[in-house]
Amino acid sequence: MKLQKNLALLALSLGATATLTACGSDDNQTQTNDNDNLTAVIVTLVGGVDDKSFTQSAWEGLTEWGNEHGLEKGRNGYDYIQSNSESDYVNNFNLAINSGYDLIFGTGFKFDKSMTEVASVNPESQFVLVDSVVDLPNVASVTFKDNEAAFLAGVAAAETTKTNKVGFIGGMPGPVLDRFQAGYTAGVHAVNPDIDVEVQYADTFVDASKGKALANAMYANDVDVIFHCAGGAGNGVFTEAKEIVSTDPSREVWVIGVDQDQAAEGAIDDNRNITLTSTLKGVGQAVQKMCDDASNGIYHGGTHIELGLADNGVGLTEGQLSEEAKAKIEEYKVKIIDGSQVVPQKPEKDNE
Repeated sequence: MKLQKNLALLALSLGATATLTACGSDDNQTQTNDNDNLTAVIVTLVGGVDDKSFTQSAWEGLTEWGNEHGLEKGRNGYDYIQSNSESDYVNNFNLAINSGYDLIFGTGFKFDKSMTEVASVNPESQFVLVDSVVDLPNVASVTFKDNEAAFLAGVAAAETTKTNKVGFIGGMPGPVLDRFQAGYTAGVHAVNPDIDVEVQYADTFVDASKGKALANAMYANDVDVIFHCAGGAGNGVFTEAKEIVSTDPSREVWVIGVDQDQAAEGAIDDNRNITLTSTLKGVGQAVQKMCDDASNGIYHGGTHIELGLADNGVGLTEGQLSEEAKAKIEEYKVKIIDGSQVVPQKPEKDNE
């Protein structure tokens, strides 16, 4: 059930089943000269490359690509530029251009406006936006069907809850978080429409204390499974759950991780882990593939690549799931792939 790296890479190849659409261009690829000395850089969100989630996955993918090609961290190989606030985004993209990087990544939906601003006046520079879409010929866009993985997370939560109360904690509202929330709620209610889904937003992807406070309130209200989609703020959800279980080992509460396997964040000791499962997103693999293709003279500028369960671009870890939960998840996974289970992309009004 776990996302397989090689399949995610294949999903980005030209012959894969991933959805490919051209954005503002007649061609969905640009042929460039082979470049054995390609340099690449990631402009980070505020959370940085150690957020234990989305940006960290992107950085791990770029680092692995660099190591595979014998490159060193720095301007002559691969690197990242840290953003300390959203006001840094445009300046950091310009810094990447002025530093001479061949391929410039923005990893996160919050980069769409700043990348549009910079890419539109720098047509010779090549950009990749991960998790959103910019309609320019010098921007390759990669997105994921997060709602599909979130639906399976909802099935997992519904199969696990003993209180019939589960929670969702998002970072900041937006189209990506809409997909997560909608999919999760739909998955829960597909199994049992009577389960209550409590939804809260931290309004930050960075402040772990806010995630912890929201989790504290939910667990106090008998919620026993929380799916966090809050980046670094979600680390506070793990902290709260571990504190509860450490104080009262008889209490059973769970966290569902996001974007990469977050089992390590849920470990209490060798015998107990409160990470029920984690949704997976092939962010690092997408970064690697884009770099590999650019090194081989292929740049996907003007193209939108969308990856879902059918492409192994998203998935779910086995984690601490029961055998019954695994079977139910597999049942719905098949239905989503064959189209018999439609997964919403926007939340219902009563779940907002």
